[in-house]
Amino acid sequence: MIGLVLSYAFVVAIMGVAQLLRKTNALRGEGTRKFIHIAVAHWYLLALVLFDGAIMASIVPASFIVLNYLSYRFNLVPAMEREEKGLENLGTVYYAISLTIITYLAFTYEFYTAGAFAVLGIGWGDGLAGALGKRYGRQKLYKAKSVLGTLSMFLILLFLAFALFRDSYGYLFAIVAAGTLIELYTPRGFDNITVPLFLFFSVVMLP
Repeated sequence: MIGLVLSYAFVVAIMGVAQLLRKTNALRGEGTRKFIHIAVAHWYLLALVLFDGAIMASIVPASFIVLNYLSYRFNLVPAMEREEKGLENLGTVYYAISLTIITYLAFTYEFYTAGAFAVLGIGWGDGLAGALGKRYGRQKLYKAKSVLGTLSMFLILLFLAFALFRDSYGYLFAIVAAGTLIELYTPRGFDNITVPLFLFFSVVMLP
């Protein structure tokens, strides 16, 4: 129960900071959305300390599937919502779905490092790729995706892979490259599901 309280307090604090940054114009629009996207990924590291069982750990991200949809539907947390509506803007819901699946599997089968790679990979990789690409990416690579954003995704995943895993470097390079391509070509915002699940299952199956 202490773990649940601290987890919700952590996420609420992140959203509160994002709202403050939005109101003071320190970050605008997509900036606050990506701030939440990156910061919330660190909940997984907190969960490793706070929880022992898969069910209790999974309650937190599972509850945010519903809460994030309600925010999307009724604009409850403007800092993490886009003005336009559509399936491609349900990224916060997709994010919570993938985090729930990964957390449950990681805690059930003790794939803790694989979970960290997947969650931090989508958090930092996709978050910075979107933020940097949107602000500085002049040269487009595929539709709205930029060369800078895609390169950022690749380098962040590569850094995480080599930092978390001490061998199988050839496999890791291939996983990172494939994960980057999946992020690039996945349509309608579903990369918040496809990328972390691919990263998780790929490193779980490493020889």
